[in-house]
Amino acid sequence: MSVVIVDYGSGNLRSAAKAFERMADARVEIQVTDDVARIAAADRLVLPGVGAFGDCRRGLAAVDGAIEALEEAVIQKGRPFLGICVGMQLMADEGREHGTHSGLGWIPGAVDAVRPADPALKVPHMGWNLLDEVADHPVFAGLSDGAHYAYFVHSYHLTPVDPAHRLASVEYGGRLTAAVGRDNMVGVQFHPEKSQAAGLRLIANFLEWRP
Repeated sequence: MSVVIVDYGSGNLRSAAKAFERMADARVEIQVTDDVARIAAADRLVLPGVGAFGDCRRGLAAVDGAIEALEEAVIQKGRPFLGICVGMQLMADEGREHGTHSGLGWIPGAVDAVRPADPALKVPHMGWNLLDEVADHPVFAGLSDGAHYAYFVHSYHLTPVDPAHRLASVEYGGRLTAAVGRDNMVGVQFHPEKSQAAGLRLIANFLEWRP
């Protein structure tokens, strides 16, 4: 089985790859690549992302054929997909960071600024926070008992149009989206590669997921 972590110049690629390698068995090949043929042929896909929405969107578009290869693998072939941080935000219709930028349109909704009701809470939302309202979903198996923390670093968050697409939330001066998903795709705002036991459990679940 091949797992492709898409390299488009934006993402914590090495630490993500190490976390996936740690949870994969000998049957699994972890590839970090911008090769569109490998992206299209992958059995599972991971789209990381660090930085501003627009920069990440332009970076992805700059890899000739990458968006089309993702569409082929994820939408047409139904291959399991995991978006991480801005990689998750790119699943939305649009991001509103330094202007309005088109997303992939896989999860109807928009990415807006985090605005905590409590002015004492700083933005970006950074550090460990408790996962809440975790859906009964195979990728979150073992993480829905309200006792698991994940590591966040973000100033924007995705609000899905359909509440059923929100798979987990987090409290930070209001309810923020921690994870989204539908069909064969899942996205997490937090960094599973930095989230210790909870993050490794999620990665292991993703590698076993049969949507």
